[in-house]
Amino acid sequence: MIESLSVRALSVRRGERLLFAAFDLEVKAGEAVALVGRNGAGKTSLLRAIAGLLLPEAGTVAFAGKAGALEADEARARGLHLLGHQDGLKSARTAGEELDFQARWTGGSQASAAEAARMLDLTPLLGLDVRRLSAGQRRRLALARLAASPRPLWLLDEPLAPLDAARREQAGELMTRHLADGGLILAAVHDPLPIPARTVEIGA
Repeated sequence: MIESLSVRALSVRRGERLLFAAFDLEVKAGEAVALVGRNGAGKTSLLRAIAGLLLPEAGTVAFAGKAGALEADEARARGLHLLGHQDGLKSARTAGEELDFQARWTGGSQASAAEAARMLDLTPLLGLDVRRLSAGQRRRLALARLAASPRPLWLLDEPLAPLDAARREQAGELMTRHLADGGLILAAVHDPLPIPARTVEIGA
């Protein structure tokens, strides 16, 4: 289980453009970090580099558990969720089918999927095709996947963008519960998270 994330001297380039260089970051169990910076500063690229989807030009990303260092591929495969701008939902499935599939795929169960749907008030929507959901409903369905298959490290890219104030508060309750269970949250944001969070600027 991931209990800490360590980023050391990380540099990321997209095409000919160096987004950031020599970037350091530590995130510990029970901590939320809000990653801020101007558009194009590299917030999304940092999340993707931590998730192993983008190869950095230099530096290291390391994960550790209670017994010490974790093998990076294994930690990524079993220990983190990445929620990006694109929700990754299959529009032809019902919301219930999609949530159940995603939960099982990432180590959850039908029961945990049902509980996540209840937590985010999605139960009445589970029979609808994903394509019929609003942007806010789709984002709540994507957030439900995080609760349905517990993984300690959440990498979130503008997770609250389509949500109204009430739903943002609901998402904050989900995040608070995750942190209380020893989880870690690193979120790229423009608006403040609905929970206490340390702010780290990238590309300053």
